[in-house]
Amino acid sequence: MKSTTTHHIPISRLRFGFARADITPPVGIYHPMWGAARHHRATGVHRPILAEALAFAPLSGGAPFVRIEMDHVGMEDEQQRALIERVSAAAGIPPENVLTTFSHTHASSYFARNRVHLPGGELSEPYLAELFAKTEAIVVQAVANLHEVVITYAAGKCTLATNRDFWDSERVIFACGFNPDAPPADDTVLVARITNRQGALEATVVNYACHPTTLAWENTLISPDFIGAMREVVETTTGAPCSYAQGACGELGPRQSHQGDTAVADSNGRQLGYAALATLDSMGPPLTDFVYQGPVISGATLGDWRHRPVSDERMAAATIFQGGGYTVQLPQKPLPDATALEAEMEDWGTKQQEADERGDAIAARDFGARLERARRWLLRIRYLRDEPTYPYHFSVHRLGDAIWVTCGGEPYNVLQTELRRRFPAHPILLTPLSGDFQVAYLLPQDRYGLGLYQEEPSILAPGCLEILIEAIAERIAALV
Repeated sequence: MKSTTTHHIPISRLRFGFARADITPPVGIYHPMWGAARHHRATGVHRPILAEALAFAPLSGGAPFVRIEMDHVGMEDEQQRALIERVSAAAGIPPENVLTTFSHTHASSYFARNRVHLPGGELSEPYLAELFAKTEAIVVQAVANLHEVVITYAAGKCTLATNRDFWDSERVIFACGFNPDAPPADDTVLVARITNRQGALEATVVNYACHPTTLAWENTLISPDFIGAMREVVETTTGAPCSYAQGACGELGPRQSHQGDTAVADSNGRQLGYAALATLDSMGPPLTDFVYQGPVISGATLGDWRHRPVSDERMAAATIFQGGGYTVQLPQKPLPDATALEAEMEDWGTKQQEADERGDAIAARDFGARLERARRWLLRIRYLRDEPTYPYHFSVHRLGDAIWVTCGGEPYNVLQTELRRRFPAHPILLTPLSGDFQVAYLLPQDRYGLGLYQEEPSILAPGCLEILIEAIAERIAALV
């Protein structure tokens, strides 16, 4: 067997621009993303909520594509389309070149249209107008700031995420929370280090799969959850912006989750921040590979490895800039009836009121949660047709050695682990929740029919995730 004497360090060479804005909602806005929550309005701010624009363009020129990252749980498709049309017109780039992604914090605010009649909902439309204006500004700024950079990639490990499909054998139900009986969760932290032509650090991107659900129904503060402390740890050490790219985390969440204490969210964030810093420190200088220099006779015969400039061939491959957006038809479940959902909401609302009147806080909380589940379904079917398949969107871009993927909804983690298994030579930075918010979860076929929470809100039928894996893998294979 011939020995490997050059360890290739994955890189991208392209033009890049970055801009950030504080988009923290006002105190008093409609806040809860939890059916068990008894409050409506946010009472304060834990850490700021941010929006970021990351613009990418080939060295040779051509239209850029832009990733907009927001510290929100998500956004209705209608709202996303309006935002994309606005920023694409302002920045002069095609709408199909604008992608929205979300950190998925459950503690920012929830500005869905069917919440505006609830306390705090009156602040949603003015906030959205401000959010759109600030996002437009940072996209324009990021595109204007395009300049040559090198992106270097490395993978580290973090044990923050755990499986959350817990089987409660006493009650014979699945509960969505820490599952100590499951195998260890995907612990991969993929870090992208962005440096300018002089080698100075300009930004980092941290891609990790874990639901930001540290803070739950007891929390009344606006918060990015663990992402805020993660950014603080990395940015304090590096002096450069750190952007978070959520991974495929349908069944993954922090071990310590569903809390009201923001100190727990900060502790979770520091775990990930330190792991990201360790990964950054594992990298060599930009545009180098790790090359075997030969044996050195010492107390032992030593193998001498050093960082050396990449070859001309590697430099050329690092400038590859290809890909785009695609659609695949996924099997869809029959949709519930809107009239029945409205009647169900009225019934749960009446029961919640009666429970409150007799002082039964637990029953009132549970009835309110049932009402919330029906309300969410009503919002979903507003954007859906009762058809056998759903046109699901995803994007695949090859940037040099790396593959950047976005997709809609909340797929289980096997999506990214399987793609990384099939394409080990290429870092795959995968970000879900990019459009198609109403599809909810994509489960593996063998997880349907078990009574898992994730199946209840999902509009997609068994086989959806397997079809998506093949569709994305096909596009990656065509690029590499």
